[in-house]
Amino acid sequence: MKLVTFETGGARHIGAVLPDEATISDFTAASDTAHFRDMLALIDGGERALDAARALEAKPVSVRELASVRLLAPVPEPRQMFDCLCFEKHLIQSARNGHLVRGGPPVIPVNDGKIPDVYKELPVYYKCNRFSVIGAGQDVIRPRYTTKLDYEMEFGVFLGRSVKNATLEEAEKAIFGYCIFNDVSARDQQMSEMRGMLGPSKGKDFDTGNVMGPWLVTADAVDPSNLSMSVYINGEQVSSGTSADMMWSFPQIIVHSTQDETRHAGEFFGSGTVGGGCGLETGRLLKDGDILEMEVTGLGRLRNRIVFQS
Repeated sequence: MKLVTFETGGARHIGAVLPDEATISDFTAASDTAHFRDMLALIDGGERALDAARALEAKPVSVRELASVRLLAPVPEPRQMFDCLCFEKHLIQSARNGHLVRGGPPVIPVNDGKIPDVYKELPVYYKCNRFSVIGAGQDVIRPRYTTKLDYEMEFGVFLGRSVKNATLEEAEKAIFGYCIFNDVSARDQQMSEMRGMLGPSKGKDFDTGNVMGPWLVTADAVDPSNLSMSVYINGEQVSSGTSADMMWSFPQIIVHSTQDETRHAGEFFGSGTVGGGCGLETGRLLKDGDILEMEVTGLGRLRNRIVFQS
């Protein structure tokens, strides 16, 4: 299923995009069941809630035109967010182009095309601002303190159940679904603050800085092992990559994260940026008015406008 959160008549609803990708089965309008209240309630409802959703996808009770509603992020406020660095090519190319943002050596050294060992020893991650999430069609607003705004082409998973000390099998079963993720970055701020060996903080944390959508595709409909990942700016393709290059799988990331710590349903893990999937790698940072589109096989096309506030 392609699950969406949307606004209609001033209220938030959830539903499923139908096969024509032009209409939505509106779960919230069709039933007052608690698990159709919002996407987190649906996730919390487990298999029983998913079965009810599948039934309404197969035989819709209330149908809306996709063009008549305002899409939000599939989960407007995730319970927690983590972002990883799973693509070696991204790290190597970003380090080589650090001079585009600041003088001197890169924050993360890459010697002779070899990344620091830690990235292959551990699926390292940081925590994101879960309150700065927006969805497809919403504007990305450049924070006033940066002149180097960048996009990052990623995808990620939402957990469908709580897990602790998970095995690989348990971790895989805990994945509820997948969506496209754009980890917007203020590169000059990021590179400056990370010299302190903490963060990132304001390099990542600002309103509209985490973009998800256009929908959340349930795990049964996705093979994450070889997804094509493409970026377009103003209609021109500027990069392409593949999820096959991930150093760590999502189940491996979840296993690591749940060591002696409970991860909860509704929490999100990002993949990190695919090789070539950001302006720091290609030399094309974002400009005012740019139309940015990200496309991943089976996960849709995420479109946003870039706005520079004065």
